Amino acid sequence: MPREITRLFDFAYYQLEKYNLEKAFTTKYHGKWVSTSTQEYIDKANAISRGLLRLGVKPGDKIAVITSANRTEWNILDIGIMQLGAISIPIYPTISKEEYGYIFNHSEAIYCFLSDAVLYEKAISAKKNAPSIKEIYSFEEIEGCQNWEEVLALGKDESNQPEVEALKDTVKPFDLATIIYTSGTTGQPKGVMLSHNNIVTNVLDSFPRLPLILGTTRTLSFLPICHIFERMLHYLYQYSGTSIYFAESIEKLGENIKETNPNLMSVVPRLLEKIYDGIIAKGSELKGIKRVLFFWAVDLGLKYEPYGKNGLFYEMQLAIANKIIFVKWREALGGNLSTMVSGSAALQPRLARVFSAAKMQVMEGYGLTETSPVVSVNMYKGNFFKIGTVGKPIGNVEVKIAEDGEILVKGPNIMLGYYKDPEKTESVMTGEYFHTGDKGEVDADGFLKITGRKKEIFKTSGGKYIVPALLENQMKQSRFIEQIIVIGEGQKMPAAIIQPNFDFLRKWAKIHHEPILQHNQYLIENPTVIERIQQEIDEGNKNFGKWEMIKRFELTPEVWGIDNGLLTPTMKPKRDEIISKYKHLYNKIYEIKE
Repeated sequence: MPREITRLFDFAYYQLEKYNLEKAFTTKYHGKWVSTSTQEYIDKANAISRGLLRLGVKPGDKIAVITSANRTEWNILDIGIMQLGAISIPIYPTISKEEYGYIFNHSEAIYCFLSDAVLYEKAISAKKNAPSIKEIYSFEEIEGCQNWEEVLALGKDESNQPEVEALKDTVKPFDLATIIYTSGTTGQPKGVMLSHNNIVTNVLDSFPRLPLILGTTRTLSFLPICHIFERMLHYLYQYSGTSIYFAESIEKLGENIKETNPNLMSVVPRLLEKIYDGIIAKGSELKGIKRVLFFWAVDLGLKYEPYGKNGLFYEMQLAIANKIIFVKWREALGGNLSTMVSGSAALQPRLARVFSAAKMQVMEGYGLTETSPVVSVNMYKGNFFKIGTVGKPIGNVEVKIAEDGEILVKGPNIMLGYYKDPEKTESVMTGEYFHTGDKGEVDADGFLKITGRKKEIFKTSGGKYIVPALLENQMKQSRFIEQIIVIGEGQKMPAAIIQPNFDFLRKWAKIHHEPILQHNQYLIENPTVIERIQQEIDEGNKNFGKWEMIKRFELTPEVWGIDNGLLTPTMKPKRDEIISKYKHLYNKIYEIKE
């Protein structure tokens, strides 16, 4: 009988006992996919543990891990660290060297493992002002940098394995396992302390919601593993005998999907938006009957309701659409992708409808780093799926709506607290309930719906409440709008700062015989472009009350990205950074003299 799982490293040994996969993890190195079996995974994790012991690592020591793309080494190191009772400190690769330094110092990490030369340059710079860091090791060969293979080599001698086993036995379920520094949309990162029990229970309670075929499912992992959503899923995949393939980058995602043919993927809404926009762009290039059939299928998909609620005639039409149109969508995504789990931000209901209609069900969920992370998630079987909601709470997790509409959560998944910040910890807890900072409601059937971020909901000077997320999600349905934030706190009206979809804008300009200007600044100053985006805003405004409508907007020439600090690693706009960067546009909208 497989072992009881109470600590995070137990998942690896459980997989060995129950599935013993030939391809537990597969990473692409120099153009070739290389697989690691469950046994190799554990053997290398133990070698890392032995090597770390010989480097003087003790229970409670902190070790930072940074990787640009998910890879097998991360998982090996993760288990190797935690089974010693040491604490893993995953760090987002895209943050600045100053933030690296802050996390190194705040966590008091003693070693850092990272993937490549770009990260090494930032880390070595941060190390100058981080005296606790003894050494940096890299997964790739970097001149002047120690290699992680040296730690593996240190652990080749198995004579201290009994010490590893003894330390494993001392690790208790409620011990601190990891500190995750949130890279949120506002403020300085907070160190969220999660125990083994926090994440283990979240894995086991989330497991029944995923349609996995035990021992045979294949998944493609590309969301940052330093993010608790993807990391928790990795443990869940280990528990279910799922083979994990790692995408090389978001740019190569389409290519990697075709190479690996996954059954399941975790996604963020922005990725689904980009996939959908790409499909629609290709469909728009079709002519004649092919174009008519394509958009007939899309319109049908956008009306999708689960469980045959649209009636037999609709289902018959959908079956035809799946045979002649949607089958090509599935082929473009590998041919076997049947489920996508979406988290991190609100999903446009139209995307859940159209992909589910195309037999690629999108299971939207909700959670936070502080909740390890899953609070609720949709599931198709058993009538647990409702579009426009984030599903029902998972087992052992309780959701309560406060008087002001804030979502409160109670359960074994609630964090131990913020590292070195008891006051902040106390400020988000009422008894056993964690204050999420999100507003929501639970419907009569028990489904949770998110209505906005409490901190982002604001009042205009006229005293009217505005929920930016609702307006933003509506406006992003336009193919002209890539990103948008709604502003106007304390001002007379809501307005918006918009990053246009420049690729689509240039295609549109070509079709409409507008000058195709290469410089984005000239493009956004084109009166015809401004007028066309105004039409999109006017169309989106129809869904809102007069006081909520976006009255003015300004366009930005820069593409908002993770690398320039305007998006989080899960591709959500960082409101404070964007407003700060475009203060001149804010002032222009509200006629404030600088």
